[in-house]
Amino acid sequence: MKTAVVTGGSSGIGKAIAERLRKDGHQVAVLDLNPSGGELEYKVDVSDRTQVDDAFAQVREQLGPVTILVNGAGLELYKRFHNIDFATWQKVVDVNLGGVFHCVQAALPDMLEAGWGRIVNISSSSAQSGQQFMAPYVSSKAAVNGLTKSLALEYGPSGITVNAVPPGFVETPMLHRSAEKGLLGGTIEEHIQRTPVRRAGRPEDIAAACSFLISEEAGYITGQILGVNGGRNT
Repeated sequence: MKTAVVTGGSSGIGKAIAERLRKDGHQVAVLDLNPSGGELEYKVDVSDRTQVDDAFAQVREQLGPVTILVNGAGLELYKRFHNIDFATWQKVVDVNLGGVFHCVQAALPDMLEAGWGRIVNISSSSAQSGQQFMAPYVSSKAAVNGLTKSLALEYGPSGITVNAVPPGFVETPMLHRSAEKGLLGGTIEEHIQRTPVRRAGRPEDIAAACSFLISEEAGYITGQILGVNGGRNT
């Protein structure tokens, strides 16, 4: 039994990942800005290093060394680029990229000591295709993909794999809120018809990919960007 930390794990894709890893037999702690009140959930702003370090210290005390990390916390923003002030841009980057930085640095000592680790970063298919009105989000998620590749090269010799999963069009409450505001560039059904497998993704689809990348069978896979998008991006 290994100890996993899942950020953004109280709802949507992150929650599905946390549930899957528990089914896989791991001890799972969730770090989320809005915890649901479940066991082993910690209220954490991943852009705040002090909060991250404090949470990891508590997880270690309760569950032991952290050797699995899934960075799922993210902040979206829909706004025309010329109307974005730099403070808003920076906040998105601080959460989506800075949060990965903080959490990976917090987890690495345990992984290096164990000589084994699994890091999965949840990026976005928008980093591959681009997305109007989401420049800070897309830019930060593209940076996560680059960071994933760099960390894989650096820490592979230490028994640590680092991969990214960019979800495609996945049905979550956030997706429906965006659709209601007309922010998707079409209806949900129109997006489904543009998806080769003709359905929206489910959070469980992303969780399954993470489960595989964390497994022993995936020990020879690192530095990869595994798109789970129904064929929308290849």
